[in-house]
Amino acid sequence: MLDHLIVGAGLFGAVFAAEAKKAGKKVLVLERRDHIAGNVYTEEVEGINVHRYGAHIFHTSNDRVWEYVNRHAVFNRFTNSPLARYGEELFNLPFNMNTFHTLWGVVTPKEAKEKIESQIEEAKASGIREPQNLEEQALLLGGRDIYEKLIKGYTEKQWGRKASDLPAFIIRRLPFRFTYDNNYFNDRYQGIPVGGYTRMVESILDGVDVKTGVDYLKEKDSLEYAAKTVIFTGMIDEYFGRSLGPLEYRSLRFEEEILDVPDFQGNAVVNYTEYEIPYTRIIEHRHFEPENERASREKTVVTKEYPLEWNGNREPYYAVNDEKNNALYKKYEELAKKEENVIFGGRLGQYRYFDMDDTIDEALKLADRIL
Repeated sequence: MLDHLIVGAGLFGAVFAAEAKKAGKKVLVLERRDHIAGNVYTEEVEGINVHRYGAHIFHTSNDRVWEYVNRHAVFNRFTNSPLARYGEELFNLPFNMNTFHTLWGVVTPKEAKEKIESQIEEAKASGIREPQNLEEQALLLGGRDIYEKLIKGYTEKQWGRKASDLPAFIIRRLPFRFTYDNNYFNDRYQGIPVGGYTRMVESILDGVDVKTGVDYLKEKDSLEYAAKTVIFTGMIDEYFGRSLGPLEYRSLRFEEEILDVPDFQGNAVVNYTEYEIPYTRIIEHRHFEPENERASREKTVVTKEYPLEWNGNREPYYAVNDEKNNALYKKYEELAKKEENVIFGGRLGQYRYFDMDDTIDEALKLADRIL
């Protein structure tokens, strides 16, 4: 009998499986897709490591996690400095002095703060006191210009709902930086694994038995007693046959193009904040690994991301953590507690958004607790 049957070969499943193997446990990883690495899967196209399920930039301030991933990959010095495009205007992200200068022509932090405060006061003067939705929350946090050009259209595309119909808590705060610094993250460590994430996950899973193309839930009756413990990283509501009702997720559609130019947009990530443009961003993969000598010098690979409602035929990417869905998840969580030999982990198993470092940290903590 197996000690642990791990369902899912993404970061959570891979890290836990590797730790269990190291602890002398008998483990098997089952993966529904035909490849390992989950949503961080990368595949080489024209010598360029393409992020098949959207851009993934590793960043963390967790020393343990950073030391762990560096055992399995060499990380480059990539710094995430995305751009936002509204019409023919380009704005730096996150919101910083470069952004404010482009918006208003201000030069000093004092001028920028005064401009933002004046627009917040305008929102209050219009009668907004306690924000009832995302639109009102954004106006009270950053004012009309930032909301209209950089938040409204992008957010409505991302969530498939009007900003005035979205709950205010989605943007409890807006990260303003009153310096000329375009580094999106504040973490101590940041980079991309040289050679792509798939190679890193292959290293993590070295020596671990993995079977791809296996749908655990379809084989559940025959596998239920194959292991002392099942680590399930799929959708928690799907595990229970959605017996309490379906949880909601957002999905993505990716449109990939190989272009006959050496460089298309000069940056890894450009967000398109106009609602009329159906995709939310364009990723140009070559910029994640500029040191990649295998990358084509004549071609580049770009991916457009289109947000969609999730259905059973698409991958679920983001939990819709509104009040209704969180209440339903709590009911599934109670059901999960009754499953004596099943542990639910990862973003789908725990119905919450995890950054990559959070996912690895959660897997390591689980290993600490039960191995």
